[in-house]
Amino acid sequence: MTDAAATILLCQAGTLICGLQLQGVVETMRRLPIEPLSGTPEFLLGVSVVRGSPTPVVDLARLLGEQGETRASRFVLVNAGGRHVALSVAEVMGLRAFDVTSLSALPPLLEGARAEFVSAIGVLDAHLLLVLESARILPKSIWAELQLGVGA
Repeated sequence: MTDAAATILLCQAGTLICGLQLQGVVETMRRLPIEPLSGTPEFLLGVSVVRGSPTPVVDLARLLGEQGETRASRFVLVNAGGRHVALSVAEVMGLRAFDVTSLSALPPLLEGARAEFVSAIGVLDAHLLLVLESARILPKSIWAELQLGVGA
């Protein structure tokens, strides 16, 4: 985030509130049917046909480490490094402008394999806010598995 203010799309994923930088969001939509794929990580629910294209579907709550069943009713289609990914979320909460100075870089102790796409953290109405970098949500190794699995 380089501007003094940034607009983010707020989503609820499990018990977490996440923000997606607006320039990475393609659209929001109702949840579509998902075709599961075997041998993929738990957070990758499978593939859905979005606007005629097979699109990987990521359970955002599981990706961020939440366990158990997650409630999801919406997809947020994001641009992930030139490809689209559908994030399965419980709720799309709307747009919010944030002063970039109110957001902080992720502390080194919180960095981990599943947090490489968290670009900043902040507070929203006394709740932790994770600002995500959509371009890094799926690593290249997962894209390679998907290409083999769906013949893309």
